Amino acid sequence: MTDDSITIALPEPRYDSDISVEKTLLQRRSVRDYTDEALTLLELAQLLWATQGITDPRGFRTAPSAGATYPLEIYTVVGDVEDIANGVYRYKPHQHELIKVVEGEQREALAQAALDQQFIAQAPVDLVITAVYERTTGRYGERGIRYVHMEAGHAAQNVYLQAVALNLGTVVVGAFYDNQVTEILKLADNEVPLYIIPVGRIKD
Repeated sequence: MTDDSITIALPEPRYDSDISVEKTLLQRRSVRDYTDEALTLLELAQLLWATQGITDPRGFRTAPSAGATYPLEIYTVVGDVEDIANGVYRYKPHQHELIKVVEGEQREALAQAALDQQFIAQAPVDLVITAVYERTTGRYGERGIRYVHMEAGHAAQNVYLQAVALNLGTVVVGAFYDNQVTEILKLADNEVPLYIIPVGRIKD
């Protein structure tokens, strides 16, 4: 159950950087080994904006969506981020803020739900992409399921490229027990987890 009374306003995202899109594509790799250094709230805000942030007054976002139906929801499982308590938060793109969903440390539980992939527990933060299929299938029928999966891929690649631009490492994870992740994040009955994406500083 989301507690709308606990909100965190996020720092405004940057819209430029010192690295080109071509360089981020060249350097994109899957990274599973992270240092124990915390992320900043600004870094987390930038990652969330890259995933589903608003880019136009009409509500368009950083990742394309079939018919602008936007079926994705983004959660962050915080374990070591400056200026924010551990817990599970849902990203609200239009307000560019976080809403607390679950109190306390949840990374180890998330790692256990993902077949004990311990780098999920070691990363300072884990993003989780979920989908509400009805937003898209209500317009496009069964084929909308494909569109949702395409959109999740777009959003996940955005995380990869933004992580490179921030000199961070990340990897997408698809192996997990849906029911366990659903319980950890307290997802709605019509919401399905699609990706777990740990992010952290790259260990030399």
